[in-house]
Amino acid sequence: MAERHNLAVRQFHLGWFLGNSFGVHGWNQPWSGVDAREWAQPDLHIELAGALERACFDCLLLEDSLFVPDNYGGSMDFYLERALRAPKNDPLPLVPLIAQATKHLGIVPTISTSFYPPYLLARLIATLDLMSKGRVGCNFVTSTAERAAQNFGLDAHLEHDLRYEMADEFVDLVTKLWSSWDADAVVADRETGIFVDPAKVRAIDFKGRFFSSRGPLNTAQPPQGRPVLVQAGGSPQGKAFAARHMDVVVAALGTVAEMKAFRDDMRKRVAAEGRDPDSCKVLFVVSPTLGETNEEAEDRAARRQAQREAAPEVSLAMMGSLTDIDFSTFDLDAPLAELTTNGQQGTLKRFLAQGRTLREVAANYRFGFEDAVVGSVERVADVMEEAMEQVGGDGFMFNGPLSRRYVADVTDGLVPALQKRGLVRTAYAHAHFRDNLFAF
Repeated sequence: MAERHNLAVRQFHLGWFLGNSFGVHGWNQPWSGVDAREWAQPDLHIELAGALERACFDCLLLEDSLFVPDNYGGSMDFYLERALRAPKNDPLPLVPLIAQATKHLGIVPTISTSFYPPYLLARLIATLDLMSKGRVGCNFVTSTAERAAQNFGLDAHLEHDLRYEMADEFVDLVTKLWSSWDADAVVADRETGIFVDPAKVRAIDFKGRFFSSRGPLNTAQPPQGRPVLVQAGGSPQGKAFAARHMDVVVAALGTVAEMKAFRDDMRKRVAAEGRDPDSCKVLFVVSPTLGETNEEAEDRAARRQAQREAAPEVSLAMMGSLTDIDFSTFDLDAPLAELTTNGQQGTLKRFLAQGRTLREVAANYRFGFEDAVVGSVERVADVMEEAMEQVGGDGFMFNGPLSRRYVADVTDGLVPALQKRGLVRTAYAHAHFRDNLFAF
């Protein structure tokens, strides 16, 4: 099977989407070691980055959020007692630590275009890209939670479509700021005594509907020119935003057919914006369950499913924090009515498509490609290979429980099986994240 598919499948990319980012991971789960006590220390994240680099991943994406949820039951209690999305540290201080501990891995922190000042963001990401010698990206989110908006002085969050209009202008502005210095502006000429050529630095005088900035940046152009831009919104507005600006789109879909339809749609949208469709990579969230045998992996998956069915409120609370809906007020076994949200609209649509009642939805909901990737490394490699053959590319974003055991299952078990088939890289060809991303 693998030999036949290798004739049709080009190499694909691998990333790791770290949900809950610099927060608590697996504190009451097996194989989590001292992580409950040491959650605020960077060691686990640095070890993850090292493992990903050994496996030649493209990048590590660090999710973030800016509030303590209180959606389920109208209280923070449920979330705080279970460490669901809080406590969570700011992931940006992790970036230089990970950069210093690695040499090739791309590092992608998350920022909110609704709350971050564009100049501050442009300067920060330029600084990190300079420090890492060209290995930083930026995951743009518009933020969805009412409580996050209130943490930044708003009574209510901005309307969904307006947030994307702001995001569009935000990216325009930071891109112009990154180009306010020419790549060769720093000359450091001892003979003339000139460090920066003034002719190669300019104001941008940006005045938009939401933002304005004179510029220029007071630091040099990032080594990549423009750091890698990433986005994960699945609404029509999110996809339109991505088609105009993004280098990477992350999509969490459950079937190969959905993945193919999404990628085909994104490529058409990118082309309609006058861009080369190959200039925007689509990476699909994958959450494999691995074992030494198929039976062992299936047993692990069955036990996880039993936990979901025994505690539907956990899934509902997590979904509530993304959609700003209190699912505790609904009858778990009543037929679902149509729901709307000013939160994550694409996520809500996928969530509600998983069943007729909330109990069914909570039991069936998957964040990405999960049920098909259960088994030995060879079986899962087969499925991933065949999926990419049918979808056409461009790769996967792993998402799963952050424990040293799970990371090893993927990086030391599954990835070598993919490498043996010639499906993923065995070495980095370039110094910069962007160049590795677009090498194939």
